[in-house]
Amino acid sequence: MTVISVRDLAIDFPIYQIGARSLKLRLVGSGSRGRIGSGSHRHLLVRALRDVSCEFHDGDRVGLVGSNGAGKSTLLAVLAGIYEPTRGEVLVKGKVSALLDISLGMDNDSNGYENIFVRGRLLGMSRAEIQSRLQDIVDFTELGDHLELPLRTYSAGMRLRLAFGISTCIEPDVLLIDEVIGAGDRRFAEKARARFTAMANKAKVLVVASHNSDILSALCNKALWLEGGQIRMSGSTEEVLKAYQAPSPAAAPAADPATATRPT
Repeated sequence: MTVISVRDLAIDFPIYQIGARSLKLRLVGSGSRGRIGSGSHRHLLVRALRDVSCEFHDGDRVGLVGSNGAGKSTLLAVLAGIYEPTRGEVLVKGKVSALLDISLGMDNDSNGYENIFVRGRLLGMSRAEIQSRLQDIVDFTELGDHLELPLRTYSAGMRLRLAFGISTCIEPDVLLIDEVIGAGDRRFAEKARARFTAMANKAKVLVVASHNSDILSALCNKALWLEGGQIRMSGSTEEVLKAYQAPSPAAAPAADPATATRPT
């Protein structure tokens, strides 16, 4: 069964506050490979995704690979409903949960229990659902009486335990993850990995962006290689990672910005 369908997707981000016209011309003419252009009112556009089409089916575990700025996080944000397509169509069936920033919404002046409820609501859970899973979260974090204290008193590791515990108590149909994050010392990291794996296994579709090929090989049966906001390759995880990690030919000399023309 098709769970996610993406057709001819494009995402453009307008830039309104770049200074001089000469700077705009240099940006457009520099090695942007067509990813910077001009909009209808002559402001600059960053073309984050272009002509992206793909389908993910029940049972797919998809890894997104590519360099920084390739469009991985943007694609996840579109699937999560955070960004509206500039062009194209995105259809997602079922409950979606996006772990793009596991600390989103957490408040330094609220205690651990209060943050569990705030973060849980942001994840789409009802208060009753959060209450039913509260003890599981408490037990997992191993924070004990610290949950009565304000978040600002927590160490970085304690914050991560709490955020991870809340974010992994959900059971979505579609699970979107931007980098898999470890939590705490080696013993706790193993516990966190088991919890994450159990959650991922329950989802119909998992889409995860990561620079860690070992994680992608362990979690995913398919992969998409994004480059310059477009899909360069799709296929099995092994095939795509092999191609992505292959030595690239020497780069051609960059064009002289002074000779570049402004895109229309």
